[in-house]
Amino acid sequence: MTRQAIVAANWKMNGDSALVDTMVSGLADIELSSHVDVVICPSFPYLSELNQKIKVANLNEAIHVGSQNVSEHESGAYTGEVSTAMLQNLAINYVIVGHSERRSIYKETSTQVAKKVHAALNAGLTPILCIGESEAERATGETETVLSAQIQPVIDEIGIEKFKDVVIAYEPVWAIGTGKTASSAMAQETHQFIRQFLAQQSEQVANKVPLLYGGSVNAANCEELFAQTDIDGGLIGGASLKAEQFKIICSAAKGK
Repeated sequence: MTRQAIVAANWKMNGDSALVDTMVSGLADIELSSHVDVVICPSFPYLSELNQKIKVANLNEAIHVGSQNVSEHESGAYTGEVSTAMLQNLAINYVIVGHSERRSIYKETSTQVAKKVHAALNAGLTPILCIGESEAERATGETETVLSAQIQPVIDEIGIEKFKDVVIAYEPVWAIGTGKTASSAMAQETHQFIRQFLAQQSEQVANKVPLLYGGSVNAANCEELFAQTDIDGGLIGGASLKAEQFKIICSAAKGK
């Protein structure tokens, strides 16, 4: 069995139509290893535009479009929220759920994140479930406790079998946008723990779940990180806003 490798771009609240054009043209001749998917997650206003231009460039088999967030509710009086049905209507394939910025700034709980994962799966979307510890939690040896507490509510909500359709992105909060990066050995150790935690419920499912690393991944460190046994790609922030750098990162990913 080969696990799918995934490189996902999280543009956050950055970018515009010019970046959409630059990225599509910059990736026009990209060469990917087999079993590799590229996902680009722009802000909501650019989802449809990016999707259309990827199709026009005949890149839609290799490059997918994802949302940065989704509501756990189907519809209703939730001003500013976006439903899974709306994403389906735009032919979106992936959705980032539970990013640390959503958890810290917008106070999303792990229970709410679990419901979002459930809603995404019910709509046929692939959730990219983000988990990660703060620098203080890493320093006090709480990493595994924190990650377990973020994963377990999702297991409770959807059951372990449905994790075969989930992607997990481990992003140490202290490495996001700071220029700090976990060493490849440190990242591998944590990814191995995540897979072993899932394996307590089902080894078969655990071996299938793509685990991504996020946290200041760039063209210089991606190859070493992606070479680790349990790292199946990355969730890329700042480097995903630069077409040439993002292209290098995508090309470094390989299925395992």
